[in-house]
Amino acid sequence: MKIGQVAVIGAGTMGNGIAHVFAQNEFQVMLIDTEQAFLDRALATIAKNLDRQVGKNVITSDQKNQILARIKPSLRIDDAAGADLCVEAVTEEIGVKKEIFRRLDGILGPECILASNTSSISITELGGVTGRPERIIGMHFMNPVPVMKLVEIIRGLATSDETYETIRALTESLGKTPALANDYPGFIANRILLPMINEAVYCLMEGVADRDAIDTVMKLGMNHPMGPLTLADFIGLDVCLAIMEVLHEGLGDSKYRPCPLLRNMVRAGHLGRKSGRGFYAY
Repeated sequence: MKIGQVAVIGAGTMGNGIAHVFAQNEFQVMLIDTEQAFLDRALATIAKNLDRQVGKNVITSDQKNQILARIKPSLRIDDAAGADLCVEAVTEEIGVKKEIFRRLDGILGPECILASNTSSISITELGGVTGRPERIIGMHFMNPVPVMKLVEIIRGLATSDETYETIRALTESLGKTPALANDYPGFIANRILLPMINEAVYCLMEGVADRDAIDTVMKLGMNHPMGPLTLADFIGLDVCLAIMEVLHEGLGDSKYRPCPLLRNMVRAGHLGRKSGRGFYAY
C-alpha cells in the first residue's frame, strides 16, 4: 500500500515531532488538535527545530519553508478523512485513545491504516473498538522524534502482515530503524526502561543514595547518556506512573508496583520538566 497523505492526531511533544518527520520526508501532513493554542505552539516548535537543522546545514532555509508548507493544522478531526495513514499521539490514557479510535474508524477511508504512538497501551485492545483491527498497529516513536532513530512497531493480535510490512517499509523510508514488538504490556522499550526508573525512585525513597549519586552511577558506571531520575523528569513523572500502572495491572507481578514516592510526586504536581519541578528544578 502506498502512503501519501498522513494525519497526526495530537499536536503535543510527540505529535509535532511526528508531523515534522513526515513533512521533512515529503509527506502531506494534517496536524489535528482540539485547541488553536496547541496547534500554534506545535508549529512554533517545529519551526524552531527546523531552524536548528538549518543552523547545522542539515537543510536549507528554502527546505525549511517547504517542510512547514506541507503541514496543515486543523481543529476538526473530520479533516483526517483523506489520510492513507493516521497516527494517534494523544495522552497516554486508554479511555481517551479508545474514544478517538472509535471516532476515527467512522471517519477514515476503509484502506487507511490507523497507528498509535502509545508507549504501553494494548494495540489489540485499541483495535477491538474499531471495524479494522487488521489495519491497527503501534508506531512508538522516541522523543525527540526528529533526532531519535528508533521506532518500536507493535503488532496487535489481528494486525495483518500487509499492514506490518507497509509500516516497516515506511519507517525505514523516514530514515528510522524499526524494531518489531508483540503486544504485551510495555512492549520492549518500557518493559525494560520503566522498571529501572522505578527502582531508581525506590533507591531515593529508601535512602540508598541521593539524587545526584543515583544518576552519576548510571551515567558513569553504565554509560547511560542521562541518569534515570533526569530521564524520568524528561519523560514526565505522570507518564512514568501511567506506564508502571499498565505493567503492574497487565502482568500482575509485584515487581512492577509503582514506587509510592513516584505516586506522591505526581499527586503534588511535580511532573518534571513540563511542570518546572520533578526530581530536579527547571
